[in-house]
Formats: sequence, C-alpha cells, structure tokens
Amino acid sequence: MADRVTVIGWDGSPLTAAARSALAAATLVAGAAHHLALPEVPVTAERVRLGSVALGARRIAAHRGTAVVLADGDPGFFGVVRTLRAPEFGLEVEVVPAVSSVAAAFARAGMPWDDAQVVVAHSRTLRRAVNVCRAHAKVAVLTSPGAGPAELGLLLDGVHRTFVICEELGTEREQVTVVTSENAADHTWRDPNVVIVIGGPVTAADGGWIGGRDPSAGPRGWALPAEEYGGGLGEGETELLRAAQIARLGPRVGDLVWDIGAGSGAFAVEAARCGAAVIAVDRDPDACERAQAVARRFGVQFQTVHGSAPHILENLPEPDVVRVGGGGAAVVSAVADRRPQRIVAHAATRDEAELIGRDLTEHGYDVECALLQSVELDTRAWTEKERSVAFLLSGRLPERSP
Repeated sequence: MADRVTVIGWDGSPLTAAARSALAAATLVAGAAHHLALPEVPVTAERVRLGSVALGARRIAAHRGTAVVLADGDPGFFGVVRTLRAPEFGLEVEVVPAVSSVAAAFARAGMPWDDAQVVVAHSRTLRRAVNVCRAHAKVAVLTSPGAGPAELGLLLDGVHRTFVICEELGTEREQVTVVTSENAADHTWRDPNVVIVIGGPVTAADGGWIGGRDPSAGPRGWALPAEEYGGGLGEGETELLRAAQIARLGPRVGDLVWDIGAGSGAFAVEAARCGAAVIAVDRDPDACERAQAVARRFGVQFQTVHGSAPHILENLPEPDVVRVGGGGAAVVSAVADRRPQRIVAHAATRDEAELIGRDLTEHGYDVECALLQSVELDTRAWTEKERSVAFLLSGRLPERSP
C-alpha cells in the first residue's frame, strides 16, 4: 500500500505550497493527461493516466511509496475521493481542494448558487438529470461525453430553459456561452463543461437557510383542501384520494410523473412539491391554464400538455410513475404499455375497478385495490356535510420496484 496518498484539486490556478510540496515528494502521480503535463510533476515519478478511477486506485494501493492524485476542481465534490476511500482499496487520503467547477461556473455567470440543484449526467443518469432540470428553476449539470448540453437540450423538448454553458473552465480555452435549450443541439461543445440550466427567476431578495430547494417552502402538509387550489376540484381530486395516490406512487427527485386528467392541477402540484418533474395532461385547455396558474402560486414548475389520452401520450418522454385521473381502462392500458414503475387509477364502480385491475395484471403489474370512503363533518353540529366513495387501484412492476 502507498505510504501516503494526497489528492490535489486543480482549477487552473497556480498550485498552492501544500500541493507543490506533495508533488515534489511523489513517487507516483495519477491524473488526466493535462494534469500529468504540469511542470510540477517530478520527472522521476511513475505516471498513471486515470481513465477508470477504480483501476487507478488499485495501482495506487499496490504502490510502495508516496502517491499523488490530481483531479479537476474540488475532488471531494462528485470527485475521485469517494472512490479512493472505498473499503476495497484501503486508502487513507489527504485532500488539497480547489474551487469546484460548479462554483467556478456560477462565478463566471455572476450568479448565486445556494438555491441550485447539482446533478451529474452520465449516459445512465441523463434522463434523471433532465427530470431535475424540468422540475427546478436553477440546476447545475456536470456533464460527460454523450450526456452534454446537446443531449440535455434534445431531452428537454417542449420545455424552455436557458443554458449557461461553461467549457474547459480554468484553461486558456475557457468559454462561456448563453443559449436557449432549443438551440443547444445546434453546436458542438468541448468537454469538460458545466451547464447551468435556468427555468425561472434567478434572484431573490432574501437568502435561504438550506442549500438547493427549500423543503419547507409552501404550505405545510399534503393533500391540501380544495380552497388551497381555488376550489372546484373534481370528484377524482378529493383530499383522501390524493393522499393515497401520492403515498402509492412515492414521487421523488429525478422522477418524471405523468398526471393524466390533471383537472385543477392539485395532484400535479403536490407531486412537484416532492421534487419530481411532472407533465400534466388534460383535454380541457381551460384546465391546463388553471393548472399552470396553481403551479405559479405554489412556486413549482411542471409542463402542461393539452390533448386527449391515450393518443397524446405517444410522444411524451418515458414516465417513472403515473396517475390516471381520467380515461378509464383504455388509458390505463396505454400507460401500462410504457412500463412505468408504478401506476395509480381510481374507479367509481366495482365493475370498472375490476376491468382496470385485470388489465394491470395482464401487463405484469402487482395490483392492489382499496375502497376509500370519506365523510366530511360539520364540527359545530357534528353532522355530515359531504361523502365521497372511490375504488383506488395501484399497480407496481415487481422487477423494477425500488
């Protein structure tokens, strides 16, 4: 095992005295090609070009001597420190950090970033990164080859965003470009780059108390009463039903939720308050406008699509979880064909519930059904004011359950 391992962050600035001292004593230096070309790297040291960090960690673990690992930005922030400290390598490291690429990108843009979400986009996580960009007003995306600004723009089809693209930060070729998401695919971008994705107001009078999106924003609680949404909720939007639907679907950051038959937008708002991206679909253009108005009032973002299911669903991006608020078994069947992890629907009669349940079962979903009854009481006289009854159906794909 290496006698000592020092991880040095590099942001293009001159190395600190601590970094130069560690390099001068190194018998092995690992990093990217531009790191190994730094004049401070000893000519006598073994040089390991880092492609796979895990393979490099094995080389370092087997080395007898003093090792240095060079990395861009802050190596403890989505960097190599996590891999080097993994139990299978047994490495204890000292870290000399630098300014992270995210902090540098926001500095170049002249913007605060305590209210930003930060995500990493690889080919396997690109869809989830895009969903975060759909759901939040300010996101920094650490990109990778094949998951860069062009791919982000293409997958944000129909959702307008502004991109601040920072290429090769800290180098002589550094460049900052502002484009709309629709135009990002028209260019070839250099790696590495950071994309700041803006979808709403970027300044506020007062700072927050927690990084990223404030989880306490908006009213306390879920399944809020109808008056919070301006009244006039449909029969499929009762508080009890919405609460059960949210519980069954469990929307979370990185998910894309379809809300089909969105109505007032009450469910879409509550799914968005969980941090998920939401596409709210309704055949009534007035309902789409009301849903957007409610979203603005609650300070959340989601896309509304005007059209009738199931046909309108064909060109929508792949969902993780889906609420079917209208359309019955035909729409549930079309949704199940897209294989989301979870689906919820409701029915007014047992026959309709059985039809939906059979269809979900035939599509390979594990199905549950509950009869929900709620009675609202006037507490002044303890008399019944309103009663609602609905069958709640939920389907879960066993092979994709978290």
